[in-house]
Amino acid sequence: MDHVAGTAHDGKRAVRRDLLAVRAALSDDEVTEAAAALAGQAMGLPEVAAARTVAAYVSVGHEPGTLALLDALRERGVRVLLPVLREDDDLDWGTYEGPGALVETERAGRMRLREPAGERLGREAVLAADVVLLPGLAVDARGVRMGRGGGSYDRVLARLAAAGADPVPVVLLYGHEVVGELPVEPHDRPVRVAITPEGVHRFPG
Repeated sequence: MDHVAGTAHDGKRAVRRDLLAVRAALSDDEVTEAAAALAGQAMGLPEVAAARTVAAYVSVGHEPGTLALLDALRERGVRVLLPVLREDDDLDWGTYEGPGALVETERAGRMRLREPAGERLGREAVLAADVVLLPGLAVDARGVRMGRGGGSYDRVLARLAAAGADPVPVVLLYGHEVVGELPVEPHDRPVRVAITPEGVHRFPG
């Protein structure tokens, strides 16, 4: 790792720590209210309204809640793909069939995840998505997204680019997590849209 990349990596670690601390301080009521507002904002996004297939995820802990949004998409007749974390930290995919068809999994050193219980569709299934909803901790004015550091979604975005697929990448955040500038590394791929409970942010490109 060269000096510039190392500096960005260290900077990200410090920013992640601060952002996670703010999330941890949110009350359960604040998280619930934000989830309902986030679903409303997302369902009103033209790209989501027009989508036939959306790749999404099940929120955990104090992440911006996604279950209300997943159910709203499914009720609209949208095919919703959910990730299944592989041992190599890459993502397989399954179809969302409702909250009763989610299973809780736990891997060493990681938080508990809720994943679809049904058939595994393979890593390439995401190529069919019209919109990809991404977890994150922050996004800046350039659309640079900061994740948790595992690299799973960086691989997904790289796979989409390599295949020539062009779904709309959207990160779901709290309002205070849209910031002026974040440390950036060469593998980081920008998003086009951020949705918060308060509104929608669009970025160049």
